[in-house]
Amino acid sequence: MLWMLCLPNASLFLLLLPCFPAQDGGGNEQPTDVISAWEGESASITCPMSGSQNQVGMHLRAIRQHLNVIYLPKEKSQKSDFGVENGIQWSKEGDNLRITLHRLQQSDSEIYVCSEIVKINDYPKELCGKRTMVLVKAKSNSTLKQSPLYANPGRGQSVSITCVLKSSPEAGKFYLLRAHVQPGRVLSVSNLNVSQVSPAFGNRWEYSREGNRTVITLHNLQEEDSDNYICAEEVNASSPLLSGSGTMVLVKGGEQVCEKSSWDLYALIVVVALLFCALVCCTLYRVDVMKCFQKKKPNVVYEDMSYSSRRNTLVRNINYS
Repeated sequence: MLWMLCLPNASLFLLLLPCFPAQDGGGNEQPTDVISAWEGESASITCPMSGSQNQVGMHLRAIRQHLNVIYLPKEKSQKSDFGVENGIQWSKEGDNLRITLHRLQQSDSEIYVCSEIVKINDYPKELCGKRTMVLVKAKSNSTLKQSPLYANPGRGQSVSITCVLKSSPEAGKFYLLRAHVQPGRVLSVSNLNVSQVSPAFGNRWEYSREGNRTVITLHNLQEEDSDNYICAEEVNASSPLLSGSGTMVLVKGGEQVCEKSSWDLYALIVVVALLFCALVCCTLYRVDVMKCFQKKKPNVVYEDMSYSSRRNTLVRNINYS
């Protein structure tokens, strides 16, 4: 990540500021986003902006390597809605700041945090916001071995995901992440202790490790659990995050719902067609019946009665005796 070494010296002092976690309206830390990309591709990180009058600027930090990726002063963001800083593209989208990293390398696999610099009593203070975990996958061979590549369990069934890690059980940190439908952490393990579990799974999971082989089993799967699950490992702070190829889990219940909806549509079309045919037949039948019952005009034959009339009106000779 050579672009991190070209930052202005004036912004390096920000790395020395203590980072206070920003909280949402519910008092909880903001969730972590997960972005999975291949080497050479781009990744966009969205940072919410509060719009406070005391804001000095926004910047994106790499937590594990303690590097400042980009710093954007408030004055610059007010003058323009987009720009490029040290080869990193940024743009404003409403109340969000969108930062795009291009030509990703495996060394760019990191946990990034959006920070807001505010001035309180003439002293700068850093408020840490949303975190984004970027996993860059090599196009050749995956760093971590993960299996299976695809699983199609039924609703209520289970699936087991196996990951072969690089670090020893006592060192490093392990993550199971969701990368596409609902990006986020499923669980994280540090020193063989599960430190964080997604509320979506609750007690529907099992974790076991023998040597470098880790097995995670997800139970009672539902349609909303369909996603791409990726193993990730943090060996040490100086090395990038290692990730597996991913396991695409597609719960069968979701397909059945789509199939049922399709059959309902077909049935509705057939019913409409039958009703239309019945309407046409009734119309034709009614027209025929009306023709049958329509009164026909009688054929009138006119007889010339003039001769008979004249005959009856002839003066007869009366013989008087």
